Amino acid sequence: MSMRIALDAMGGDYGPSVVVPAALSALRDHADLELVLVGVEDSIQGALREHGLENEERVSVRPASQVVSSEDDVSQALRNKRDSSIHVGANLVKEAEVDGFVSAGNTGALMAISRLILKTLPGIDRPAIATFLPTRDSRVLMLDLGANVDCNSDHLFQFAVMGEVAARAVYGVEEPTIGLLNIGEENIKGNDVVKVAGQLLRDSEMNYIGNVEGRDIFTGKADVVVADGFVGNVALKTSEGTAELLGHFLRQAFSASWASKLAAFMAGRVLKDFKRKADHREYNGAMLLGLNGIVVKSHGSADSYAFSRAIEVAASEARHSVNRRITHEIQQMLEVAE
Repeated sequence: MSMRIALDAMGGDYGPSVVVPAALSALRDHADLELVLVGVEDSIQGALREHGLENEERVSVRPASQVVSSEDDVSQALRNKRDSSIHVGANLVKEAEVDGFVSAGNTGALMAISRLILKTLPGIDRPAIATFLPTRDSRVLMLDLGANVDCNSDHLFQFAVMGEVAARAVYGVEEPTIGLLNIGEENIKGNDVVKVAGQLLRDSEMNYIGNVEGRDIFTGKADVVVADGFVGNVALKTSEGTAELLGHFLRQAFSASWASKLAAFMAGRVLKDFKRKADHREYNGAMLLGLNGIVVKSHGSADSYAFSRAIEVAASEARHSVNRRITHEIQQMLEVAE
């Protein structure tokens, strides 16, 4: 059974020059994959010819006359750019012409347009941005990473349900542990929203382990870490900055003298392994969980390898029927609550 994924060829910092080679890589890795490139047709066709894909049967082009830039106001993108690549891609998902949509475009516009066109799953009030991050021995799924700055306790509970399903479906964790990001491990810590969310999770049948602190995110203490979008986004950006700082310190230390350069040469394999594990490109592709359709957000500055990872995420969501499973879990919990 083939899998069809639509790609926003105009989104991000580089547009078709990144999306097309990423598409080529994804097609090489997956024989069952078909891709629909959405955007300005002339630009896409030129990039396809450059990479020898103009006659590839598993690639098609869906024209879109407008592009949502990173500077565009969300309301303007909603009202005035209805033939943008984001609009067209989201509509392809709505009409079931594709199984998922990947874009590196304006995050706010992507979320707003996707929510307007696709709506949310039954039982879900708000979609959340979720992505896998590295831990000491495995990965952790963290959400929300910026879609919802202000949340109530029910929203956090729903994020936990969606995160649990995604961790099981996409990454194969049989019984994911759930942690609520807080300023301390004790139940009395945090604001009222977090306290009530913690009680809802304790009363549920999920594998809730309690509050986790920021330092616990990357230890593997929990398989899923839940936070509101403000806290989650700050934590994510802080971790990205820390990783960049560590890389800078390593480069600085190993280039300080001829002895340190020799040490770097001797430790080449170890450094290469460190770079691979800490490479943010490996974890590119944030799921917009809770939408009635699969949408994945790629980092705007992603290169072709990083964008190909985002395609992998969308295909994996579709293969494992993540949305159907979220709906089933939510419905079961509602029935128990009633």
